[in-house]
Amino acid sequence: MRLSLFFLSLLPLASATIQIVSGGSWTTTQGEHIQAHGGSIVNHNGAFYLIGENKFNGSPFQSIRCYKSNDLVNWSFEGTLLQKGNNGNSANGAGTDLGESRVVERPKVIYNDQTRKWVMYLHIDSSNYGEAKVGVATADSICGQYQYRGSFRPLGFESRDMGLYKDTDGKGYLLTEDRKNGLRINRLSDDFLSVVSNVYTWKEKYESPTIAKKDGVYYMFASQLTGWDTNDNKVSTATSLSGPWSSWANFAPSGSKTHNSQCTYVLQVGGFYMYMGDRWVPKNLMSSTYVWLPLTLDAGSRKATLPWYYNWTPSVSASSNSGNWAVAPSDNSYEAESGSSERASSTKVVSCSDCSGDKAVGNVGGSSNGYVQINNVQSNTSGRTTIRCRYLNGDKSTRYLNVSVNGGQTQKVAVIPSADGNTTGIFTFTANLNAGNGNRIRFEGVNGGWGPDLDRCLVPTQ
Repeated sequence: MRLSLFFLSLLPLASATIQIVSGGSWTTTQGEHIQAHGGSIVNHNGAFYLIGENKFNGSPFQSIRCYKSNDLVNWSFEGTLLQKGNNGNSANGAGTDLGESRVVERPKVIYNDQTRKWVMYLHIDSSNYGEAKVGVATADSICGQYQYRGSFRPLGFESRDMGLYKDTDGKGYLLTEDRKNGLRINRLSDDFLSVVSNVYTWKEKYESPTIAKKDGVYYMFASQLTGWDTNDNKVSTATSLSGPWSSWANFAPSGSKTHNSQCTYVLQVGGFYMYMGDRWVPKNLMSSTYVWLPLTLDAGSRKATLPWYYNWTPSVSASSNSGNWAVAPSDNSYEAESGSSERASSTKVVSCSDCSGDKAVGNVGGSSNGYVQINNVQSNTSGRTTIRCRYLNGDKSTRYLNVSVNGGQTQKVAVIPSADGNTTGIFTFTANLNAGNGNRIRFEGVNGGWGPDLDRCLVPTQ
């Protein structure tokens, strides 16, 4: 606890409660759930850029998207980097590789210092995963329009769930999942556009690889081959990419299935490391969520550890490449159906076996403009705060809420479907709270649409 309080003391007061909440509906500043699956984050020009797959319409390729943030919590949609047909840029099979019913996954981007180009690698495949290739695209800016340059099997070997790594010496490496021959590290050419040699091959068969480095020790993280189902992901370490590499070991608690996620990337910001994983929902991929957690790397023992934190507070700076984190403060809980809440007469209290008190408030929104307002919300300080709310959304599509705090400007919040229609999910938003117990949080529908059934909201005390 002393360590957590020390970290908290380093944070600016107004941002002490800006939190990352894993496994929830995560809304951009434009009001849509982030679609950046299988992705990674790049620290560039004083900002963080999140690049990943758009799964809004299911599994077939739709687009690769880019988002921008200054704090890893609040993200704005910046643009589409590649999309079906590659925006009309014809080059080396773009119409085929990026066409109808294609698999385009795991986008990873690194910068080539010699050519001054951003280089993207992707998993390119047919709908039955029979082609097993990598694709390459390039752009002049990180969130610019990428030109697709074609696909190939690296050194003639299959490659599916892949990764990309740029070492501190500027050299680039492709990490490939070759289930016939094992996980591979391949050296890229000087311009990063092709593979020139194999550096290391594990006999074990793992996928979704990603590498982090600390104090001269490399950590290779990878997932076991269990399809969409989660598993205990593994880590192997070495002081050279060519090995020898240690035996594979769990880095999250055994049996947690890596906190119900599959690794996709490890972000380093100064001495701070963050694990990034996908929590896939195969029956409705657009509602897949993200598990981001502080990751501890101990170069002395060569161990990596990933405890679970339901919510936690990052303190990062892209411009100075510095960061650390803190355990989140305690919360107060406010029930949507409680006596301190105001509700439109058109709303109603509904049964909910997974809700606190077995109750939620339904009929929020709709043509009658049903609303819920939670009053007497307590905060010990004034400042911007992450608020978490539990809900039910039994649809297969996103519902939306307009949320306002203390009568201020509304913000649109995306609420993805609940996991099975009966289990509550969580959505988050950030808002300015005043010190004291007079804060009000109001939820309404958007343009006559229905919002989710509201269970309760959790508000940090400080």
